[in-house]
Amino acid sequence: MKFILFDIDGTLVSTGGAGVRALDYAFRDIVGIDHAFEGISMAGKTDLLIVKEGLAKHGLPNENGIVPKLLNAYLDHLVREMQNDARHLKPGIRRALDTLKTMPEYAIGLLTGNLEDGARIKLEAFGIYDYFLCGAFGSDNEDRNLLLPVAVERFRAKTQREIAFRNCIIVGDTPRDVACAKPYGAACIAVATGPYAADVLKQTDADIVMDDLADTAYFLDALARI
Repeated sequence: MKFILFDIDGTLVSTGGAGVRALDYAFRDIVGIDHAFEGISMAGKTDLLIVKEGLAKHGLPNENGIVPKLLNAYLDHLVREMQNDARHLKPGIRRALDTLKTMPEYAIGLLTGNLEDGARIKLEAFGIYDYFLCGAFGSDNEDRNLLLPVAVERFRAKTQREIAFRNCIIVGDTPRDVACAKPYGAACIAVATGPYAADVLKQTDADIVMDDLADTAYFLDALARI
């Protein structure tokens, strides 16, 4: 069996900017700063790390319970902000998930920088949350490179089956997705559906780089080859 672990933002979905707006509104509400994340790159980072970087940018400490307050405010705003007309699934995602769900040789999970509750909010908005067996999230650790062991342990607990890192395949749209796979000997398919072009992703250690997942047959062939 292979465990396919999908990133969310830029890989499965575009939220129409909901996540950034929700974070900005959280900082406005809790610390009184508007547009707090201007100039901060969020791609591939965990939500926890992003919030701490936002605090540091404005010279604010991340102690005294401020981070949980910001994250809770973010989740409250995210529910509302996901109700926008610009959100959309990335090409081929629903068909790929529908196909993988019928194939017993694959299990489908998540490896994402999103908080677990944030991941649920985003995916439920598209009706695809229930496709995923389990996963690892930004609420598990702010360091994305430490998330794959968490996902593997949850797979074992959920299925009572062992899964080796070499049988895990991470699907993501940033160099950080590649970087969190390779220390463990896991494979990675990088897709150019986020902020990074295919030429940039080809300079990483990704096993395969694809423009998108619109061609389900090609995606399945890629999974079988790595």
